[in-house]
Amino acid sequence: MTVNASDQPTIGDIGEFGLIDRLTDHIGDNRHVLLGPGDDAAHVSTNDGSFVVSTDLLVEGRHFRRDWSTAHDVGRKAAASNLSDINAMGGVATALTVGFGAPADLPVAWALEMVQGFEAECALVGAHIVGGDVTASDSIVIAVTAMGDAPRPVRRSGALPGDVVAYAGDLGLAAAGFATLSRGFRSPKAAVEAHRVPHPPYAAGPQAARAGATSMTDVSDGLIADLAHIADASGVAIDLDSSAFAIPEAVSTVAEALGRQALDFVLNGGDSYALVATFSSETALPDGWSPIGTVADGTGVTVDGETYDGPAGHQHFR
Repeated sequence: MTVNASDQPTIGDIGEFGLIDRLTDHIGDNRHVLLGPGDDAAHVSTNDGSFVVSTDLLVEGRHFRRDWSTAHDVGRKAAASNLSDINAMGGVATALTVGFGAPADLPVAWALEMVQGFEAECALVGAHIVGGDVTASDSIVIAVTAMGDAPRPVRRSGALPGDVVAYAGDLGLAAAGFATLSRGFRSPKAAVEAHRVPHPPYAAGPQAARAGATSMTDVSDGLIADLAHIADASGVAIDLDSSAFAIPEAVSTVAEALGRQALDFVLNGGDSYALVATFSSETALPDGWSPIGTVADGTGVTVDGETYDGPAGHQHFR
């Protein structure tokens, strides 16, 4: 029987997570897979221990632009987005491998500066590049695999009704920076720099794990979108308190200039790599963590008890 391609759904039809779900259906496991697809990183056992591992891609024109960011910036951002996944499991990254695709006419100096950016960001957690691959590509593509240690990996699926929702890091700045650069401006500097080089709260992930966080993820696609993964995985509802957020001045400045709500950047802006987690209401939050909501019976994510009607978080195939 011949299948008519026009009758088949496209990746754009089903989206990033629909695609991941379908691909995962075809992936097996074995006794070494302690935690497979579905969290910020996988957890794999070895004969002498275990490690967490995650992979991410950055594509020129979609995740960065050379007229907006230096090669050093791009290296730091590529490293940070992957180190953050290990952080979101409550772990610390130790090693990265890097796949690098580039046009033949790219100056060697650009690639060297990018690696220097990688090493500068990795130094913040004590990690290093330990290998990789290079190939020709029409545009720059950077594929990173990060590995690390997590004594108690924190999954997305452990949130319980009655838990407190809290975050650590910056929310909204990177999205405000993207909006600023997209319109040809270069200020406010705090927002623009947050888009070029994110600053994940690397100490906060292990702190949350030690404090007994019941679930955790990083904010890459937007706070509401990423909290929805926790809500779905845990089978709970999450309600955010809009008055609990400290909105950075630069975000308010950009929002006012563009005629937008500052809260939109905070709730739905991506690329911040802040952490969001749930904790038992009886647990004292670690330093640097701020409460922003609660977990309850039900499904989905709401703001002040209502469905938020602002812009959706980042969607990779739209």
